[in-house]
Amino acid sequence: MLANPQRLLSRGIGKLGTRPVTPAWLLQNDGPQEWLIERAMGAYLGLAVGDALGATVEFMLPREIQVQYGVHDRLRGGGWLRLRPGQVTDDTTMALALGDAILAAGEVDAMAAARAFDAWLRSKPVDVGNTVRRGILHFRATGQPWVAEQPLAAGNGACMRTLPVALATLGRDEATVRRACRAQTWVTHRNPLSDAATECVVLLVQAALAGASSRELLLGPVQALLKAHPEFRSRGRRRENPSGYIVETLQAVFQALFDTDNFQDCLIDVVNRGGDADTTGAIIGMIAGALYGVSAIPQSWQRTLDQHIRQRCQVQAVALIQLSGAKGWSTGS
Repeated sequence: MLANPQRLLSRGIGKLGTRPVTPAWLLQNDGPQEWLIERAMGAYLGLAVGDALGATVEFMLPREIQVQYGVHDRLRGGGWLRLRPGQVTDDTTMALALGDAILAAGEVDAMAAARAFDAWLRSKPVDVGNTVRRGILHFRATGQPWVAEQPLAAGNGACMRTLPVALATLGRDEATVRRACRAQTWVTHRNPLSDAATECVVLLVQAALAGASSRELLLGPVQALLKAHPEFRSRGRRRENPSGYIVETLQAVFQALFDTDNFQDCLIDVVNRGGDADTTGAIIGMIAGALYGVSAIPQSWQRTLDQHIRQRCQVQAVALIQLSGAKGWSTGS
C-alpha cells in the first residue's frame, strides 16, 4: 500500500514524480516467459471475476449493499440482471469479442473490431450500454467503424473492454499503443476524456505486466493522466456510487487500487462502492490481475467463475501475448 496515495490523487504529483516506466525488450527463449503469461492470465481472469463480482451490486448504493450483504465479497450472482453465480456481463464478453477480432486480423483493426461488436450485439448479450448500442447501430447504417466526436458523452464502455489491446500491443511504442486504443474505442466512443482514460488503463496494464510497482503505476501513467486532464483528480473525496462517467469510474478505481496492497482487497473495496460496479470491478480487475498475477485471485472466485468464460480468457491471454511477440518484459531505467 502506498503512503498517502490519496494526497497524490487529489493534488496531482507535481515534483514528486520519479522516473517514468520505460519498457525494454528482454528477448529470451523461444516464447513468452512463464511469469509474463501468469500476469496476462491474471489480467484477463481479473477482468472477468471483477465483472462477475461487481454485477451483483451494480446500481446499488453503498448503504444498500451494506444492509443486504454486510460486505459483498463473493461471486453470488443475482443483481438487477438476475445472473447466475460467476456469470459475467458485457464488460467481459465485449473484451472477448474484441480479442477474437484482433487474433483473426493479426492486429488491432477498427473494421474488424466493429464487425465483432456487431456480431456480439446480434448474439443478444445480457446487457448493452446505450453508447455502445448507438455506436454499433451507426456502424450498421454507415459501414464506418468510427463515430463522430461526442463532446458530452464520456462513458466507460470502451475502457471496460480494452484489455486485448494492452496484451496484443505489448512491446510497441506508446504512440502505436495509443493509436490501437483509439481504433477500438472510436467504434462506439469518441471523447477526449474517455480516450485518455482508456489509453491510461492500457498503459497501466502494460506497466504492471512489465513488473512495475504500485508506486510506479501511480507516478507513471496515472500522473500523466492527472496532469493532462485534472478532472480525474479526486479532490480529497472518496468516490462512492460511481456512474458510467469515465471520470467517476477511474476515480473509484484509482482510490481502491492505491489504498490496498492485494488483489482481493482492491476488488472488494471498489465493488462495495456500488454504482457501475461491474465496470469498476472489471477495470480494476485487469490492472490488479496484471500487477499481482493470477495466483493472487482467490481460488473460490476462480472456481465460481463461469468455466467456459474462464477457459476463453486463459486461451485468449496466451494467444494475444504470443501475437504481440513479447517474450520477456521489464521496466528499464
